[in-house]
Amino acid sequence: MSITIGNYSFEGPFGNTANLRNNSGVYAILSRRTDADRYTVIDIGEAGWIQDRVANHDRRDQWGRNNHGTLAVAALYCDEPARMRIERELRAQFNPVCGVR
Repeated sequence: MSITIGNYSFEGPFGNTANLRNNSGVYAILSRRTDADRYTVIDIGEAGWIQDRVANHDRRDQWGRNNHGTLAVAALYCDEPARMRIERELRAQFNPVCGVR
């Protein structure tokens, strides 16, 4: 299963962090009201260990407050230089409500 976010094909969306690999990459936190609705990007981040980062994230409370119904995560696995560049690009494109820097 995959979802396109920006110009990238992410794995997911997943409702459970157990479906994530603990690899380097970019993650997107997504929300939607119903199964018929499109997902909204509410956060974008990067990490060396995606599964650990998302499972123990300090913004989990923000995700819950900005969730419209169903919360999910998608991942794009890549090396450190790529993940830093892709995170910046997607943050600029989507301006996610959580994690304003």
